[in-house]
Amino acid sequence: MADFLVIRIGSDLNSDAEWIVVDGTGNRKSPVGSGPLAEAGAQAGNREVIVLVPSASVLTTTVNIPVRGSRLLAALPYALEEHVAEDVDKLHFAAGTRRDSGLVPVAVVAHEIMEEWLQRLADAGISPARIVPEVFGLARIQGTMSVLVAADQVMFNDGGDTEFVMQAVKPSDVLAVTGALDDAPGTDPADADRHAAGHLLVYCDAESEERFQHDWIALRHELASVDIRLLPDGPLPRLAVTVAMGHGVNLLQGRYAPKTDVGAVFRPWRVAAMLLVGLALVSLGGKAVDNWRLGQEASLLKEQFSQEYRQIRPSDNREVVDPVATVNSLRRSFGAPASTTVFLPSLQELGEALAQNEAAEVEAISYRAGVIDVRLTAPDVATLDSIQRIVSSSGRFAASIQSTDQVGDKVSSRIQIREVGA
Repeated sequence: MADFLVIRIGSDLNSDAEWIVVDGTGNRKSPVGSGPLAEAGAQAGNREVIVLVPSASVLTTTVNIPVRGSRLLAALPYALEEHVAEDVDKLHFAAGTRRDSGLVPVAVVAHEIMEEWLQRLADAGISPARIVPEVFGLARIQGTMSVLVAADQVMFNDGGDTEFVMQAVKPSDVLAVTGALDDAPGTDPADADRHAAGHLLVYCDAESEERFQHDWIALRHELASVDIRLLPDGPLPRLAVTVAMGHGVNLLQGRYAPKTDVGAVFRPWRVAAMLLVGLALVSLGGKAVDNWRLGQEASLLKEQFSQEYRQIRPSDNREVVDPVATVNSLRRSFGAPASTTVFLPSLQELGEALAQNEAAEVEAISYRAGVIDVRLTAPDVATLDSIQRIVSSSGRFAASIQSTDQVGDKVSSRIQIREVGA
């Protein structure tokens, strides 16, 4: 299982970073570290780096746009233009994976802030695989509201499609903004079932638990349940577990998407590619040699045939183009049939065709100079076409319909059969 180095940076350029190593299943592989950003980068090694950035600088929302990929990214500025205060040309839009609800999570951040983060990371020698707003590190649990208190900010998600962060507020203020307190269940158990949002899961440190103790008491009176879980090592381990499992919106999209090093991708396959190219060249060379050799043999045979033909017909100085036709011409001139007997084989092919088209009836058959004429009647033209195709499918004979006449409710026709090449 691959390990990930998850780094959390603050909005202040001079603030220290936090980092932790986790695996893809969310297991912690190192204690939480803190210090200068360059020190965090030194822990990367061969690990994939995920950077958590302050959600206070990022707008998170959802959209319902039935497109994907680059078309989705192109549509986001127009879909959210009325929901942002700044000019969309100054903003970077990134989309996540479409959720079961059909909505797509979206993160919006100013280009200026995005470029500042990237510059800070580059100065520290860090090449992140993903940059994720930290609010996406708060896992979504269906039917439960989740809150994470970190310093002066409160992260929130409703277990569905809403997630955001607020600063300098109490947890109860956040829930009031969402309307969750207005929908709090009453004493009726059936009412409680209708309000899954009445369950609240809180993550905080011991100091925040004590600081908001009156808030927790008030919320317990308003909600079905309030479960508080302490974070002895701060919020990073909890956030890192979620993003390492692939959740959240990666801001490295569009113009900020990592550039693929094509050379690095194909470098391990260089030897195999060279061998494959060499094999292809050898194969092509062998075919070229074979074609040249066959061409030479064909020319030699043609020359030998021409010499023999000149001995038989010394007055014919024309170039021999078709040796087979020339031989047939010679055989006819000597009174021999131009080809092997075709009458019986052609009748055999005709018999097979008629066996498959029993409605057709033969009226007369004649044979002359290698050509068979068949007069027959059939219920329709389609039957005649079928007989023609079956005879021709043998490859030895070619059948052609010479004429058709409608006689009563039947079609009278003449089909001519001759040997192919005759």
